[in-house]
Amino acid sequence: MAMIIGSPTRYIQGKGEMKNLCSYAKNFGKKLYVLTSASGRGRVEPSIKEGQGDCSITYEVFQGECCMTEINRIKEAAGSIGSDVIVGIGGGKILDTAKAVAYYMNKPVMIVPTIASTDAPCSALSVIYTDEGVFEKYLFLPTSPNMVIVDTEIVSKAPARLLISGMGDALATYFEARACKRSDAVNCVGGKCTLAAMSLAQLCYDTLIGSGIKAMTAVKEGICTKAVEDIIEANTYLSGIGFESAGLAGAHAIHNGLTAIEETHQFYHGEKVAFGTLVQLVLEDADEDELMEVLDFCIEVGLPVTLKELGITETSPERIMEAAKLACAPEDTMGNMPFEVTPDDVYAAIMGADALGRYYSES
Repeated sequence: MAMIIGSPTRYIQGKGEMKNLCSYAKNFGKKLYVLTSASGRGRVEPSIKEGQGDCSITYEVFQGECCMTEINRIKEAAGSIGSDVIVGIGGGKILDTAKAVAYYMNKPVMIVPTIASTDAPCSALSVIYTDEGVFEKYLFLPTSPNMVIVDTEIVSKAPARLLISGMGDALATYFEARACKRSDAVNCVGGKCTLAAMSLAQLCYDTLIGSGIKAMTAVKEGICTKAVEDIIEANTYLSGIGFESAGLAGAHAIHNGLTAIEETHQFYHGEKVAFGTLVQLVLEDADEDELMEVLDFCIEVGLPVTLKELGITETSPERIMEAAKLACAPEDTMGNMPFEVTPDDVYAAIMGADALGRYYSES
């Protein structure tokens, strides 16, 4: 099988780039259909207007869930006015919805994250949930986004918790890539991991450890330092290319399993993935120094390391086993681990990670 690496056609990152949206969009057409939140529109529209020129823009308010109901609604609305290009502006679920809509309409898609809370922007993948917010499936797309634009001035002014969540998502990238490399798994773009993808995954982890705390303290003050720029790139590009072109494994499967527990729905994707990373390391019986480095990092930046920190106070075996079984679903990525993993194994690893987190965070 061939090695394949996927990436957006263009990745653009810098301060003030939002005002150049329409200039970049002219490569694809002049009728933009922009999916965003009501509050997001208020934050970005003034900048977009600065460089709008002769582009026509229709704004659509996202209804809150990346589900087939919402995808079909937006597809019908965008198609009815003859849109040339779909633009997603906002967080991970908005971006995944925009990618799915563009795919079903056979239109180009421009992705403009306003937060760095997930690695969704660069991937040829949409995570589909049910209308109620429970993980349903991965929609693997034939191509990566046509363009990703990151205005770091806007991203750095978002609540610090969002950047921290992005670090939680990015934290999994190297460890899942390593697991996939060991198992010789097929990556998310249908090939084997390249040296470049593995190197980007490693660089992603190294950047988090080297700049994560500096970036976290800076964004809490609403400022964009070099460390913030580096973490935005790690969360968005390094993690996006790393996970997609190296592969997903235990950490994201654990995340998907945890969505079966309603209390976790109030937490961000990356917060659950961070705990899933700890669970994967327990499953692997990882080196103690490595496990402690990850645990210390999570505690320092404020990522969850216990079930209680994910809102789960009722930890009966039946509830946790439900999550463990969903994590091991045949269509999920637990099968990319380099050894067989059963729901019993996952249950034990979840409870083991929770015990470790309680021991170190409460001591």
